[in-house]
Amino acid sequence: MNVVIVESPAKAKTINKYLGRDYQVLASYGHVRDLPAKDGSVDPETDFAMKWSVDPKSQKRLNEIASAVKGSDKLILATDPDREGEAISWHVLEVLKKKGALKSTEIERVVFNAITKSAVLDAMANPRQIDVALVDAYLARRALDYLVGFTLSPVLWRKLPGARSAGRVQSVALRLVCDREAEIEAFRSQEYWNIVAKLKTGAGDTFDARLVSRGSEKLDKLSVSNAKDAHAIRDDLDSASFVVDSTESKPVKRNPYPPFTTSTLQQEASRKLGFSSSRTMQTAQKLYEGVAIDGETQGLITYMRTDGVQMAPEAISAIRGVIAKRYGDNYLPPSPRMYKTKAKNAQEAHEAIRPTDVTRHPDSVRRALDADMARLYELIWMRAVASQMQSAELERTTAEITAHGKETYGLRATGSVQRFDGFLVLYQEGRDDAEGDEESRRLPPLAAGDTPRKDAVEATQHFTEPPPRYTEASLIKRMEELGIGRPSTYTATLQVLQDRDYVTLEKKRLMPQDKGRLVIAFLESFFDRYVQYDFTAALEERLDRISAGEIDWKEVLREFWQEFSGDVEGIRELRVAQVIDALNDMLGEHLFPPREDGSDPRACPSCDGGRLSLKIGKFGSFIGCSNYPDCRYTRQIGAPEGDAQAAADDGVRELGTDPQSGLMVSARSGRFGPFVQLGEAEGKDKPKRSSIPKDFDAAAITLEQALQLLALPREIGPHPEDGEMIVAGIGRYGPFVNRGRTYANLESASEVFTVGLNRAVALIAEKEAKRGGRSAPGKALGTHGDLGTIELKDGRYGPYVTNGKVNATIPRGTDPAGIDLEQAAALISAKAASGGGKGKGKRAPRRTSAK
Repeated sequence: MNVVIVESPAKAKTINKYLGRDYQVLASYGHVRDLPAKDGSVDPETDFAMKWSVDPKSQKRLNEIASAVKGSDKLILATDPDREGEAISWHVLEVLKKKGALKSTEIERVVFNAITKSAVLDAMANPRQIDVALVDAYLARRALDYLVGFTLSPVLWRKLPGARSAGRVQSVALRLVCDREAEIEAFRSQEYWNIVAKLKTGAGDTFDARLVSRGSEKLDKLSVSNAKDAHAIRDDLDSASFVVDSTESKPVKRNPYPPFTTSTLQQEASRKLGFSSSRTMQTAQKLYEGVAIDGETQGLITYMRTDGVQMAPEAISAIRGVIAKRYGDNYLPPSPRMYKTKAKNAQEAHEAIRPTDVTRHPDSVRRALDADMARLYELIWMRAVASQMQSAELERTTAEITAHGKETYGLRATGSVQRFDGFLVLYQEGRDDAEGDEESRRLPPLAAGDTPRKDAVEATQHFTEPPPRYTEASLIKRMEELGIGRPSTYTATLQVLQDRDYVTLEKKRLMPQDKGRLVIAFLESFFDRYVQYDFTAALEERLDRISAGEIDWKEVLREFWQEFSGDVEGIRELRVAQVIDALNDMLGEHLFPPREDGSDPRACPSCDGGRLSLKIGKFGSFIGCSNYPDCRYTRQIGAPEGDAQAAADDGVRELGTDPQSGLMVSARSGRFGPFVQLGEAEGKDKPKRSSIPKDFDAAAITLEQALQLLALPREIGPHPEDGEMIVAGIGRYGPFVNRGRTYANLESASEVFTVGLNRAVALIAEKEAKRGGRSAPGKALGTHGDLGTIELKDGRYGPYVTNGKVNATIPRGTDPAGIDLEQAAALISAKAASGGGKGKGKRAPRRTSAK
């Protein structure tokens, strides 16, 4: 017997079918060991010795694997074909060695890029040994991440209370988001005017010509900067004559895009499908592991964590065959297209993401897939096929026009005509921030000497806009351009930033929170080197060289640790007041925005001589006066100066008065976290309280939000089937909607206040379907004396009869269809006499997690 180890049970099940009875395929369920989250797991003093721990679930699986291996002829490690897959195989092997499970067992390592029968069998025929260099690269990365996190994070906690953690890659990604926000805040909008003449040819065709010069002066986008100048030019052009000086047409080719890498797939799925990076990768994982097609489980795409853009020759050949058959030979270039990755430090180790069988058209597999899988597979299929198609051919035309008025003006008309659609027949890449493209317009026939007539002249006011905030897709693209992170880390990095409340996702844009901005300002002030883009990219490059076997991994760790530990030691005596001063300087414009009257933005508006400064409190950071406690002026970061709030010595922050009860509403901090409270305790009567959800900013919560929380649970409306009230609330497992015994989770706490009846009904129906259904309205058997109306229903534990007060299970062997009113009444009466049914008490059902 040969034992094969893979990561997931789905993968194990499929591969077992391919290999047959002589193989036993077991799943490790991902990584089986990790560094414990405590000091000493990586010890620089003992040459970076690493202490691994196994959690109980993994221990049980490892015991099962060890038991199977002890009686086997061969152990085949078949985890994923990347660094993480190599690490999982190494961990499993190390544990089995310690258990003494191997003895004379032969050990092989196999990799395959797709879960298809041919790919798996080919891999089995070409085994190798564990790639030591890849394992070393994994160990170096894991050690670095641990050393940075467990050395820097405690410094943050001591010097910047309220900060959560810092990480080698996450901090640099956060800096990108924060730097963009700083650019937006520093941006000063400028007014500019576009002047366009609407012209008409002798044949009656219309086109637009844009002003580009006045006299000998060339005009750029911002040259006409006010209404007075714009209207003067417009009025002059309104009575001018126009003549075409020249026209020029140039053929232009647009080449297709390469097939997907991990990052480009995440970017396009975000733009075209609205998927988050995590949703994209989860869906791609399902496509990779496969679905049942024609009675056999087939992986539909190749491995989805890759930075390579090349494809196997046989895949290219198959794609060219599909192009010729579906679109014709004129869409097929004379020779295959070959692509090379442009991203920094690309490893070129794996193929691009492509269909495992390109003849499997998206329409032919749609019924076997869920909606997300079908849409993502179609995107991957189209991109891969389009990458081998002919270029699109366009003709771009530019016409230079002179206008003669009181002054002479130059205008330009541009346009293009698509002569051959090429790959565009199948695929057009999306944009993160689309801009108007005047060249996409078509120009009518024009020739030098033509004198088009003026229809109108338009002067349009515009204002320059700041750079857009990053989307998940555009941030991943920027990280890849800079050489920061790798395909396997992008999604996890973004998730950590959101989990730490350093950034939030608003309208698909990443917004840095004050907590995140303070962390980055601290790191830039005292650990600048470690959040520099070039330093991080250079370290990534060294880690890649380890995986290529070019340098020793412990030497990289020694060099890094020597400088890093010295830098940490250098700020050990730094006082919190010094940190606050540095943050005041670095975030000055954000913390103390300029005042309209030009006065000192740090002068306290409530007292003489007080200076505003960043303060750190129980609820997070805020702005306060240096004359505290004599002056109690405070405001939230980013709030207008008039929005001052009082903070008592005990940390209670008064938000305002409840208009209904007249009681004071306050924000407080307790042993279970921040909460809002209505009034004060009087005798034995406890005031009404409500926890502040994690996705609310406790430091910035308003009176309106507090009153909404205190009013929970919120009635949404009666269920359309039985009229039972559906409510929304926030419990120990998060926000939910509830009907009777059914609780269904909501995506965010803010949805508790906005969810409507239709969505609530749908969520509850989905939850009931997953757990086997709610007691649906049953078959009415009739009315029986004091028992009332009796119904026959089908429940979680089988058929039963009920009068709404007592439920009685139908005995085994009894056909429910044959139960009549008298039999049902007898069952209910017997159940009631025994004290069963719906119970003696009126205890409310316990709230359970909606999963």
